[in-house]
Amino acid sequence: DTAVCKDMELIGKLYGPDLALLPIGDHFTMSPREAAEAIRMLGVKAVIPMHFGTFPVLTGTPAALRELTSDIPGLEIIELKPGQSLAG
Repeated sequence: DTAVCKDMELIGKLYGPDLALLPIGDHFTMSPREAAEAIRMLGVKAVIPMHFGTFPVLTGTPAALRELTSDIPGLEIIELKPGQSLAG
């Protein structure tokens, strides 16, 4: 879990991550809006949203994140269901 912070720009610059797992629940965690800013700062090519939809209070959605990042060319938003894995 994390909040959006200026250090994400430094992480993007120094390490150039391709993938980020970012919380989007908007209660106790980042909102989709904050996650969209983190994506821009990190410069990732793909993101896996997490910590959303498991409790009524977690109102952020991958759809909202997609809308807020639709201007980022080539960004892949990978929505996994609980227990689902990603093979790469």
